[in-house]
Amino acid sequence: MILLRDLGFSRNGDALVTGATLQLHPGWKVGLTGANGCGKSSFLGLLRGELHADRGDLERPPGWVLAHVAQDTPALPDAALEFVLDGDTELRQIERDLVAAEAHHDDEHAGEQIGLLHSRLGEIDGYAAPARAAALMHGLGFSDEDFQRPVAEFSGGWRVRLNLARALMCRSDLLLLDEPTNHLDLDAIIWLEAWLKSYPGTLILISHDRDFLDVVTSHILAIEAGKMQLFTGNYSACERARAERLANDLALAAKQKREAAHLQSYIDRFRAKASKARQAQSRIKMLAKMGDIQAAHIDTPFSFSFPEPTGFSDPLLLVDDAKVGYATKSNAGTSGDTVIFDKLRFTLRPDSRIGLLGRNGAGKSTLMKLLAGELQPLDGVREAGRNLKLGYFAQHQLEQLRPAESPLWHMIKLEPRTREQDLRNYLGGFDFRGDMVDAPCGRFSGGEKTRLALALMIRTAPNLLLLDEPTNHLDLEMREALTIALQETEAGMVLVSHDRHLLRATCDELWLVADGKVTPFDGDLDDYADWLNQSRAAEKAAEREKSQRRREDEAELACRAAAKAQPKESALTARRPLLKEGEKLEQQLAAWQGELKLLETRLADPALYSGADSRLLDDLTLRQGQLTQNIATAESRWLEIHELLDDDQEK
Repeated sequence: MILLRDLGFSRNGDALVTGATLQLHPGWKVGLTGANGCGKSSFLGLLRGELHADRGDLERPPGWVLAHVAQDTPALPDAALEFVLDGDTELRQIERDLVAAEAHHDDEHAGEQIGLLHSRLGEIDGYAAPARAAALMHGLGFSDEDFQRPVAEFSGGWRVRLNLARALMCRSDLLLLDEPTNHLDLDAIIWLEAWLKSYPGTLILISHDRDFLDVVTSHILAIEAGKMQLFTGNYSACERARAERLANDLALAAKQKREAAHLQSYIDRFRAKASKARQAQSRIKMLAKMGDIQAAHIDTPFSFSFPEPTGFSDPLLLVDDAKVGYATKSNAGTSGDTVIFDKLRFTLRPDSRIGLLGRNGAGKSTLMKLLAGELQPLDGVREAGRNLKLGYFAQHQLEQLRPAESPLWHMIKLEPRTREQDLRNYLGGFDFRGDMVDAPCGRFSGGEKTRLALALMIRTAPNLLLLDEPTNHLDLEMREALTIALQETEAGMVLVSHDRHLLRATCDELWLVADGKVTPFDGDLDDYADWLNQSRAAEKAAEREKSQRRREDEAELACRAAAKAQPKESALTARRPLLKEGEKLEQQLAAWQGELKLLETRLADPALYSGADSRLLDDLTLRQGQLTQNIATAESRWLEIHELLDDDQEK
């Protein structure tokens, strides 16, 4: 187990935690929560041995294998799949030892060593390792074509996903994850939830996504006011415990009643509508635990609301028969259009409260840019209402903040005639207090910059909110405050977010962005998770079929090329490439057939089917299919080579 005895630690001389004494048992899945800067990441650093405690003890079993996500990924030439496989260090060591042993196969001890290595490879399911790595990459959004791409070709966000896949590939006893959902879209988050639920080791997880914490965790370790407190249960259970502690707070009843009334209003309006029935059921479930949620956040440092819009137009925004995309120019100088959407048609009204769903790259952000007017349609109409006043938030808004200037400077620039004290009071609602109000924002964290950008946008009193991932880098308290503020505003809203709690609590409609179309989604977020699983299964089937056709085409082209080649050298010289290819195929066939034999022995074990690890069975079955196909293709090519050699000999 992990044991803390009177543990105290600090950062840059500032005490973070003192007097922590508790135990974390093997197999627990622990969510680490607390305000930004309270010491969550420092605690993970202690567990990794990168930081040292000021006092007390932190003990963990010395034999445990620890895995965590690296912060940086150099621009490596390695293939992405090989980079992920490197996460299993024992597997890689066995592979190196096998190469060394086979190079000395004449040694009388080499045969025994090779046998032992193959035996250990079977024990750690090493033969299924490529299939396991492929499954991890698929789950995190990579395609088959990405497997052989060099790591250096991927953008920063996709390299973070590769680092995550590499950490999951490690057969660890302790897995440390710090905000693993930050660079993931909703479908990858849903997949990661399922993977972590079945992870057999001990997990310590930092996340500001309350739904993610609720699904994955069995315990919550909260850091608050320099103390660590352990709660049994998921994040909602932790909230209930905090609610009991804060039950006597005078503001509790009013704050709880406010959000409950909003949810009840939605339920009353849409319960009878068939198209809204599933979403109404989600709100009913949320209403049932609303008291716990609000009570637990009664002491939040954030308190703000959207000002009432000065006027509305109906509709606020009209899009009719629009073609949306980007004008492109080729190297040859010719221009063309990359079309994302065609014949796009919808209306946004003052009471529109829409959540956009869709796979990564489906076009959600492109659609938001169209609505915001940052992207004009290539054809068709985007018509703004006469009184439209947009409030647009996207991550690139953070880049428009002046690094050398303070939050107060930004507010004064926005409202030069407003009293400075009023602006300071407003910023206090976003937890910019004391010296932070006058501090340069260039030194702020990502969460603090996001809070400032939201504060500036909210202050403009928009009547249509366009919010593209507004909760990135925000902690749980700020997310809850934003949720309440969005519930209360009269402004229309279009929201893109991977925070399911925010989507459930604020959106009346869900639209699906997929296959170049934007359509109403008939269902709630649980139905969307089912849709994602079906889409992923269909993609895998299409990928397998495409790979099979590609292998067949390559084999046919190679055969034709060999048949047409005119010998310009001696017969022996001309035959040498075919002989060499045949020898290589024989070696590959021997290796694949040996692996397949061991794999089939593993699959014949009844204990495999009675166990709880269905992912292992899926990986082994997938690898069996891959090996069978590889052997069939190699045998076919081997026969073609020998037919060519026989024909040449007869001539």
